[in-house]
Amino acid sequence: MSITFAILGTGRIADQQLAPAISMARSADLWSVLSRSKSRAQEFVDKHGAEAPQAAYDSYEELLDDPALDAVLIATPDGLHFEQALAALKARKHVLLEKPMVCDVKQAQTLVDTAADAGLRLGVAYHLRFHRGHQILAEKIANKEFGKLRHMRAQWTWHAPDDQNWRAKDEVGSWWGLAGVGTHCLDLIRWYMVPDCGEIVAADSTITKNVWEGPHDETAMVQLIFESGATAEFCSSVLFESPSRVELYGTESWAVCDNTLGSSGGGSIQTKKGPLDFDAHNPYVGEVEDFARAILDKRSPAVTGEEGLRNIETLLKIA
Repeated sequence: MSITFAILGTGRIADQQLAPAISMARSADLWSVLSRSKSRAQEFVDKHGAEAPQAAYDSYEELLDDPALDAVLIATPDGLHFEQALAALKARKHVLLEKPMVCDVKQAQTLVDTAADAGLRLGVAYHLRFHRGHQILAEKIANKEFGKLRHMRAQWTWHAPDDQNWRAKDEVGSWWGLAGVGTHCLDLIRWYMVPDCGEIVAADSTITKNVWEGPHDETAMVQLIFESGATAEFCSSVLFESPSRVELYGTESWAVCDNTLGSSGGGSIQTKKGPLDFDAHNPYVGEVEDFARAILDKRSPAVTGEEGLRNIETLLKIA
């Protein structure tokens, strides 16, 4: 049995990653597509092979009215997520949201409560949790091979040529670099550290907006403290290219992940005991398969709405 998915939004991530991932996942089928332009939706359907008899929509109400549709994957700008997710939940569709899930804690809590009351699955698409190397590290942390975690550091940046990206503006979002990549760094930090170190109890940051002088973060340097006293830091930026890196330090071991942040599922991981071997798999396929199986198996997805809410709480504290 497969779960039928609609994709909301036909931008780069939906086109290059999400639609192909649904097609490759064993338990998912691309069923329908929503775009502001019906012709654009039809082009997307033709390219990716959506299976519904009527698959291209420019009306969200009509798309949600399809009884054969099980779930929606929302890949529209952040500021549109809340209303779209709430409408889907009220139409009794499961919801997988691209990150960050929304721009407001109250909105996030409303979605969490609505999904719980309806018995529906609500997940957030942090695909880096499905990088096989990252998963092996998580298993080693859980098995106490790192001892007690003490510190973690992450950096992920890109060079934006101008400030024309929608994330740079207030109209449909609240963050720029933090929403593009910083939220992923925060999710990895929470995934690895919260089970061992407790919740984040303090968050501070240095935010710059000096190059284009817009409303949103250009570079963010974030510092976190956990209940155990462990610390973490991450840097996100739209001002420069750099190799991506994740560093993890415990009382018994350490790990450095080079260029594992991204879409390929590749890169390399070095530990105190030597290189970590892993197979490169498409992490987007993993996140889709996990969410589909969560629906079929009546369990929580790997990244729940509650965890997405915690991420939003920290983003709002630091920027």
